[in-house]
Amino acid sequence: MKIKQLSLRIRIFLAMILLILLASVLIAAVTIYQYKEQTNEYNTGRLERKEESVKAAVNYWLNSYQNTYALTETNLASIFRDKIYEISNIEKLEINIYNLSGQLVKSSHSGFIKNDAIKLLDEGIIKSVANNANHRFIDARQIKENSLQSSYSYITDNKFKPIGILNLQYVQDNTAQDKDLEEFLVRMAYVYLLMFLLAIGLAYFISSYITRSIKAVTEKMNITRLNKRNEKIILKNASDEIFTLVNAYNGMVDELEESAVKLAKGEREQAWREMAKQVAHEIKNPLTPMRLTVQSFQRRFDPEDPRIHEKVNEFSTTLVQQIDTMSSIASAFSNFAKMPSKKTETLNVVEIVKHALDIFTEDYISYHPKEKELIAELDKTQLIRVVTNLVKNATQALGDIENKKIEVSVSEVNENIEIIVADNGKGISEEDKGRVFEPKFTTKTSGMGLGLPMVKNIVETYNGTISFTSQLEKGTVFKIELPKK
Repeated sequence: MKIKQLSLRIRIFLAMILLILLASVLIAAVTIYQYKEQTNEYNTGRLERKEESVKAAVNYWLNSYQNTYALTETNLASIFRDKIYEISNIEKLEINIYNLSGQLVKSSHSGFIKNDAIKLLDEGIIKSVANNANHRFIDARQIKENSLQSSYSYITDNKFKPIGILNLQYVQDNTAQDKDLEEFLVRMAYVYLLMFLLAIGLAYFISSYITRSIKAVTEKMNITRLNKRNEKIILKNASDEIFTLVNAYNGMVDELEESAVKLAKGEREQAWREMAKQVAHEIKNPLTPMRLTVQSFQRRFDPEDPRIHEKVNEFSTTLVQQIDTMSSIASAFSNFAKMPSKKTETLNVVEIVKHALDIFTEDYISYHPKEKELIAELDKTQLIRVVTNLVKNATQALGDIENKKIEVSVSEVNENIEIIVADNGKGISEEDKGRVFEPKFTTKTSGMGLGLPMVKNIVETYNGTISFTSQLEKGTVFKIELPKK
C-alpha cells in the first residue's frame, strides 16, 4: 500500500514512531563515534606520556656517569645492553633501538615468543622521522587481535646529534572501555525501549486527538445530502485550521440548503408544468373524437329518418365512452397527485395480498406466501393498490408470450415484510431501467405511466423500499420491503 493511501492518523502515528527510532539510532551512532574518538585520544596521549618518560630515562642514562661507553651509533647495543630491560620493565612496554640506517640493534623483547619488531625499518619511516619538525613518527598496525601503535624518534647525544632511532611499541588494550561501552549501550537500549513504548502510546493519543476533529467533519460530509436538511458541525476544542474547515463546511451547508430550496421549488414548478401538459394532452385525446362525432351527427341529423333513434343511441354511446375515458384520466391524475395518508391498522398481510389478487382471473397468476400469518401496521387500501398495480403491470408485460407466469410471494426478512412480484415477460431494457419510476413514463401504447410512481410514493411514505431486477426476454422481479411497524 502506498503512503499516500494511508489515513492521516496512521501517517502521523508512523511519522512520530519513525522520528523516535531515527533519534535512537543517531544518538547510538554518535555515542559510539564519540567513544572511539575519546579512546583514540586516550591511547595517543598515553603513548606520548610513555614516550616522554622513556626518552627522559634514556637521556638520563646516556648522560649518567654509569655509562662508560661513548655516545656513538656503533655503541648503541653496548650502551643499552642491560638498561633497556630495566626501562621496559618500569614503563611496561616494548622498546626497540635502531641505528640510523634502520637496522634493529637492541630490543627489550625476551622469552620464547617470536619478536614482532621490524628487523629493518622501511625507508619511508626513516624519512618521516628525519623530515618531521619534531623528528617523530607514529605508525599503527594490527597484529593478530591487538592494535599496535609504534612511535619512532631520534636518540641524540649530549650535543643533540642523532645517534639512533628509538621505537616504542604500545599495545592498545580497550577491553575495559569496550565493556563500559557495552554496558552503556545496554542501559541506553532499555531506556529507549521504554521511551519507544511511551512514544507509541503518545503518538497514538496525539494522532487520534489531531484527527478526531477531522473525522467528525468527514462523517458529517459523508452524510451530507442535497435533498435533506443537513446538520452543522459544532466543535468546542479544535485547532484554528480545523475551525477554518468547520466554518467552511457550515457555510457550505447554508448555501446547500438555499440551493436545495431553490431546486425543490424549481422541480415542483417543472413537475406541475409537465403534469399540466400531460393532463392537457390526455384530455385532448377523447375531445377530438367527441368533436368529430358531434359534427358528423349534426350533418347527418334528419328527424324524418326511420333509424333516427338508433343513430341517437349510437351517438350517445360514443359520447359516454369518451366521457368515461376523460373521467378515468382525471381520477388517475387525482390519485397520483394525492399523497397517500397513513391510515394504519393491524392487519394480516398474507390475507390482504390474497384479497388483492382475487380480482385477477388469469390462471397463470400464482400466490406463494412463506408464512401463514404476517401481522403489520399498514393501510389496507394502499397495500391493495400497491399489489394490484404491480400485478397489473406484470400482466401487461407478458404480451403474447407462451407459458405466461406471474408469481407473488410474501415473507418476513429482517423484521420487514417482503413482497415479491415476478413475471417471465419481455423485461426492461437498460436505457429504460433508470426511468421506470418517473411520472408519465410508460413503454405501453396506452396508459399514462403513473402506476409505478404511485406505488413508489406509497412505499416510501411507509419508510419502505422498492427495487427491481430485469432481463430482456426473461422477465422482471419487483421487490418491496415494508417495516412491520
